[in-house]
Amino acid sequence: YLKSLNNSNKRLKERTEYEMKIYDVTDERFKKYGRVVKNIDFSELVKVLEESTPMPDGVEYVPSLPALESLPVTEELTDKAYGELPIQVGYCNGHNSMLNALEYHRSSEINVAATDAVLMLGCQQDIREDFTDETSHVEAFLLPKGTAVEVYATTLHYAPCGVGGAGFKVVIVLPKGTNLDLEEGHGGGEDTHLTAKNKWLLGHPEGGLPEGSPMGLVGKNLCIDA
Repeated sequence: YLKSLNNSNKRLKERTEYEMKIYDVTDERFKKYGRVVKNIDFSELVKVLEESTPMPDGVEYVPSLPALESLPVTEELTDKAYGELPIQVGYCNGHNSMLNALEYHRSSEINVAATDAVLMLGCQQDIREDFTDETSHVEAFLLPKGTAVEVYATTLHYAPCGVGGAGFKVVIVLPKGTNLDLEEGHGGGEDTHLTAKNKWLLGHPEGGLPEGSPMGLVGKNLCIDA
């Protein structure tokens, strides 16, 4: 009985040690990662994503979707959020509760939630010279349905997570061409982590990434439900 009790206490301690606190994107802690986008009406964008895109069992990312890009809000985002740079509007939908990896771009990314979602975020400044980073640096933030945030270029991020085991649907806005296939090979230093156009990746060994993906995350593969 005592052995069983000790084991239970150990599991409880481990669970408490790694359990993630989830803040809201309106919390002061979020300001170093991004900002809430205001004065733009995202309701039509949310409606199209909610009603016209799938909810897969895994995670599906589509960089560009004409049904989203044809909406008037896309032109508004082009002008107000990206200073007239060409953009692409796609989505990331599915079921996920794990960190698995972190990536960054040379540009901000705008996320618009069509469901409640959780973003696990880190800072590029924490990446060491050997291009590794500790998962203990990561913080989690609730992105409520209908809310849009700009995730800064120096913010590490990856696929959103669902809330309470539910699926998620999030609009992803980026400069045109981001996350598309590379046209040539890259290697050495930071470019070893370049896995698509404007996308640098640090994978976790337990993240289930394709063979050959660059690793870099050290520590527990975080789970928002743990």
